[in-house]
Amino acid sequence: MVTPGAAERVRQVVAPVVTAADLFLEDVVVSPAGRLSVVRVVVDLPEHVPGGLGLDRLATVSRAVSAALDAADPIGGAYTLEVSSPGTSRPLTEVRHFRRALGRRVSITLRDGSSQVGRVVAADETQVVLQGDDGAELAVPMADVVRGRVEVELKRDEEEEG
Repeated sequence: MVTPGAAERVRQVVAPVVTAADLFLEDVVVSPAGRLSVVRVVVDLPEHVPGGLGLDRLATVSRAVSAALDAADPIGGAYTLEVSSPGTSRPLTEVRHFRRALGRRVSITLRDGSSQVGRVVAADETQVVLQGDDGAELAVPMADVVRGRVEVELKRDEEEEG
């Protein structure tokens, strides 16, 4: 059974561990799963670090998070631990998400229901700047952004590999 405040207790235990690993604690979710609980910890690279979080680094932080949770026992019962990175399916809802998407092609949904598509070339608290396929840049006010999503580009990935 998941007790009230479980996610916050877990967050307090794992935040220093994630920070010590030079990572960003994106989210903590504790949910029931039969007689057990599932503890989901989502970590990411800091917003100023390009690239993705490798499996070796994820495994290392996962072991450290597990050890910290075992020592502190913030759940008070049996649980399954899942440590992951956000991946490309994460909705882009914060400035840091757009900064992590620098150079990636995104689709942005705006408050008026319209959308914009382009490659993120800059993002700050006031705007996200997209470069269209024609090379033109468009500054979209962050206040107008509802959410964005990274578009997977298989052709571009193949070009970079070859």
